[in-house]
Amino acid sequence: MKLFFSYLRQRRRGLAMVALFFDVFLVTFALYRLPLAALVYPGLLCLLLGAVFLLTDFFRVRKKHLALVQAQNQSAQLLRRLPAADSMEEVDYRRLLEALQAELDALRAADEKKYRDMTEYYTLWAHQIKTPIASMRLTLQNEDSPLSRQLQSDLLRVEQYAQMVLAFLRLDAPASDYVFRTHALDDIIRQAVKKFAGEFIRRKIRLEFTPTGSTLVTDEKWLCFVLEQLLSNALKYTRQGAIRIYLTAPKILCVEDTGIGIAPEDLPRIFEKGYTGCNGRVDKQASGIGLYLCRRVCKNLGIGIEAASEVGKGTTLRLDLEQYPLKSE
Repeated sequence: MKLFFSYLRQRRRGLAMVALFFDVFLVTFALYRLPLAALVYPGLLCLLLGAVFLLTDFFRVRKKHLALVQAQNQSAQLLRRLPAADSMEEVDYRRLLEALQAELDALRAADEKKYRDMTEYYTLWAHQIKTPIASMRLTLQNEDSPLSRQLQSDLLRVEQYAQMVLAFLRLDAPASDYVFRTHALDDIIRQAVKKFAGEFIRRKIRLEFTPTGSTLVTDEKWLCFVLEQLLSNALKYTRQGAIRIYLTAPKILCVEDTGIGIAPEDLPRIFEKGYTGCNGRVDKQASGIGLYLCRRVCKNLGIGIEAASEVGKGTTLRLDLEQYPLKSE
């Protein structure tokens, strides 16, 4: 009914003109003293025909309206699904939409090319930077001193930043490199911990790892990336004490530290892109990207991630490994 009243408002000029013509005939018949019945009979007949025409036109307009509403929910190729134009005005509007669509396609193509070029450049950079990193690591392995251990620690952080660049670029890539297989969780944890062995020793921080004896279907490389980020954060904000890795029921992997903790007002936002919070204002080098990447990767792996923390006592990151059913390909 609302649509019908809207249609009548749209046709109000035509209806007003018909009413005006009827009044002209009525006044003319009255001036010439013609029988009123001679006007009423054809007037009612015209009114009936007009009502039929009005309803027919309303249903035609309603059909086009519904088609346009449905087209709004389609892709950018909706111009191909638009109903046929019935007037010169609609033809002009369609040409305007086609011109705007062509301009939008050109802008989209330019943006995609720019993004593709940027992705290719930084991907190449991230791969090339691995060569000098490997060379420096081999050089430092021949020397064991406080300075060499510090340099190895810094070198590990540089390597992590390069991995973060690659992970960030691949998050929205159209082609995914996720490979899901059955893996032993302990092997992936040990692989991640091994990278930070020197950091644990240099910082004199205990590692308390309780073997889980669990297996899961996941992508080994990406889950290892998540664990490395969590261990890196734990080491960054833990001055003394220990970092614990253990599994709780039903299948929650915990990475717990005895670090400075996270302020309650920051905790709900730590997985947001670029958010550093109070700790980030203390550590000027914090980027707020690590946990954001972890959340995005965990979503792709089908696992949950959450944090609990208390200022001055430490933080616990929990990975919910109870996965959603995987679809076979």
